[in-house]
Amino acid sequence: MTVTSEDVYALAPYAETLGVRFQRLAADGVEAELDCVHALSTVGGGLHGGALMGLADVSAAVCAALNGPENAVPATMQSSTNFLRPLHGRIASAVAQPLHAGRTTVTVEVNISDDEGRLCVRVVQTIAVRAARG
Repeated sequence: MTVTSEDVYALAPYAETLGVRFQRLAADGVEAELDCVHALSTVGGGLHGGALMGLADVSAAVCAALNGPENAVPATMQSSTNFLRPLHGRIASAVAQPLHAGRTTVTVEVNISDDEGRLCVRVVQTIAVRAARG
C-alpha cells in the first residue's frame, strides 16, 4: 500500500496543522519532522512537550495504519513518553518503528532527536487498528 503525505493530511488534518512533514512512509518505519518554531516553544525556548507528543502520536499512528489491515483506522490506546532532554534547535526528527504487529493492535516505538542527532524523547504506543467502516 502506498501512502503519501497528502493522504495523511486528508485523513488526519491535525498532522498538517501541527506542521508535521513526512520524509518516509513505509510499514517498517515512518520518518517525520517538525520545525522548532516560537509558537510551539515553552519556557526556556525548547519545543513544547505537547508538540513533541503530537509529532510522536501522528508518526506512530501512520506507522500502525501501514501495519494494519487495508485502509486501517488507527486509534491510540496507550502512550508512554520519556522526555530525556529539552529539544532546542531548528528541527525535531521522529523515527517510528513497529515493535509488534498483531491482528488488531500495533505497538510502535518513536524516537525523536534534535539537529545534532541526540535522542530527546522516546515514546512507545499501543494502537488499535481496525478496518475502516464503509
